[in-house]
Amino acid sequence: MKDKQITKLLKAEKKRQHEAINLIASENYVSDDVLAALGSEATNKYAEGYPGKRYYAGNEIVDQIENLAIERALKLFKLNSKKWGVNVQPLSGSPANIAVYQALVKPGAKIMGMHLAHGGHLTHGHAVSFSGKFWKQVAYTVDKKTEKLDYDALMKLAKREKPAIIVAGYTAYSRKINWKKMREIAESVNAYLLVDMAHIAGLVAAGAHPAPFKHAHVVTTTTHKTLRGPRGGMIFARKDIFVKKKLKSGKIKEESLFDLIQKSVFPGMQGGPHMNQIAGIAVALGEADTVKFRKYTEQIVKNTKALASELKKLGWRIISGGTDNHVFLMDVWNDGDGITGKQASDKLEAEGIILNMNTIPYDTRTPFNPSGLRLGCAAETTRGKKERDMVKLAGRINTILRAE
Repeated sequence: MKDKQITKLLKAEKKRQHEAINLIASENYVSDDVLAALGSEATNKYAEGYPGKRYYAGNEIVDQIENLAIERALKLFKLNSKKWGVNVQPLSGSPANIAVYQALVKPGAKIMGMHLAHGGHLTHGHAVSFSGKFWKQVAYTVDKKTEKLDYDALMKLAKREKPAIIVAGYTAYSRKINWKKMREIAESVNAYLLVDMAHIAGLVAAGAHPAPFKHAHVVTTTTHKTLRGPRGGMIFARKDIFVKKKLKSGKIKEESLFDLIQKSVFPGMQGGPHMNQIAGIAVALGEADTVKFRKYTEQIVKNTKALASELKKLGWRIISGGTDNHVFLMDVWNDGDGITGKQASDKLEAEGIILNMNTIPYDTRTPFNPSGLRLGCAAETTRGKKERDMVKLAGRINTILRAE
């Protein structure tokens, strides 16, 4: 690279990543093949539209790339192409969620999503997000005692508030989600069920977490995190569920959920897709459809359980008592007997351990200096870490946090 300043900075970032222990739950390390696709000539192609229906010429190759990504996505998640369609163009998870709401939820209607402080995402209806500005959030929480989802309480909330859509799938929830119960709750109020599986997509693909497709109307995901691809997004939607719309002419038109979402992504939101990103997604989906990847996701869960269990033995409170997936929350404030989440994060970063401060359910502190930490093991598992390494790491974390 001729740009010496950027070259220097990229080398520094590569060195930082190599030397740090990465416990950020939303990060991972992609393969050289994914990096090659991201840096390929596909970057140069403008491909506004969809395969076979572009607004520019010269798309015969990138059409094949996008179609391959679509085929691999459906195959990886074992979906029937007659019942399900997938859009691989969203630039990330937030735009994917925007597209779903825009397609299926009238402005001002209610989105029932988990409260941000309890493990939800900004795009699940939070007031500072677009999703809370154009729609109204009905926020649900975890049970105060168990710190787990209370499906009976969710049912009561849904029946009282009657949301148009219910969002399941979270950024800081460590337990398996009962998709069947979530669908029952949605059906009780005639709402759509949107599953945002951004964090657990890799686990779902490999069978390390129950799949939501049997019960969801729409499923969104990022392609990084546990799926170990480039930063991007995908939307899976039903082709065999239709919505009736009355046209200005008075005629009734039926469109599938997938068709509505296709229009919502383009031209409703985005112009030309990032074809290099889609090429990288196709590579990652191919890599995920292997025995090696399945073993990798199994190890993620083992490592996360080992780290949480050892920290618990060392006296730290783990939210909900443990974890079933790649992430968990740790209470470091302990009602004032410990340190704040920001202090803990800063102390660990100074020693080369990277993670993020995080609110915990019913937190008494602010999001800018909360009571907890969020820890994830996908990235370190990519580096080959095993349970014994997690036990040692827990000891190191404990020593750093308890040092005066």
